Amino acid sequence: MKLDNRTALVTGAASGIGRATAQAMADAGARVLLADIDEANGAEAAAQLRGGGHKADYLKVDLTNPESIAAVAARVLQGFGPPDIIVNGAGWGMTHPFWEGTPELWAKLVALNFVGPMQLVKALLPAMLERGSGRIVNIASDAGRVGSLGETVYSGAKGGLIAFTKSLARETARRGITANCVCPGPTETPLLFAVPDKHLEAFKKAIPMRRFAQPSEVADAILFFASDRAAYVTGQVLSVSGGLTMAG
Repeated sequence: MKLDNRTALVTGAASGIGRATAQAMADAGARVLLADIDEANGAEAAAQLRGGGHKADYLKVDLTNPESIAAVAARVLQGFGPPDIIVNGAGWGMTHPFWEGTPELWAKLVALNFVGPMQLVKALLPAMLERGSGRIVNIASDAGRVGSLGETVYSGAKGGLIAFTKSLARETARRGITANCVCPGPTETPLLFAVPDKHLEAFKKAIPMRRFAQPSEVADAILFFASDRAAYVTGQVLSVSGGLTMAG
């Protein structure tokens, strides 16, 4: 799968699935814009890609802040033109009983996992529509498909992102834009390892493949949706979970 002469904007690119996605896009030939709130690791990730002979730039963004989103979108459009690919990979959650949550925590979860990606797409989509082509890949979660113990609001936000992706696909299909969604199951990222060990073991036992995903395995699915091999695929939700969730 080749992405030569294309520009890919990847949020959450400083670590985990986002960083693996940035690497996969770069290896496929794309110029990658790595966007993340973590300046140190984001800049280091971009530098590592450049050291490997790839075109890569780091952009700082806070997806819970509309002004930051507008600023990074303007920088992308002014410096690189409308992106060919948008990957909304930034996300965050916290495992706790729903009734122990606070409005402040809920607001952060919804902003980062749903509203922020929506705002970023809104800021960049008009230029992509004018050009008449583009790929949007939103990284949700199997928590948004089937629910997840201790992640009720996170699940709701990711479920919203899934529904947004499907509706966006319907609106943009005739304008040359595809929108698809990848739903990772438990994946070896810093977010997963913040979960208590006893929960990790339970997760692993529930997975038919008896192991967690590697970030690169999720990135492979994202790369497919971003490539020409998915030119006739839009509005789809793909679970990458080792068989953990098999419901439609």
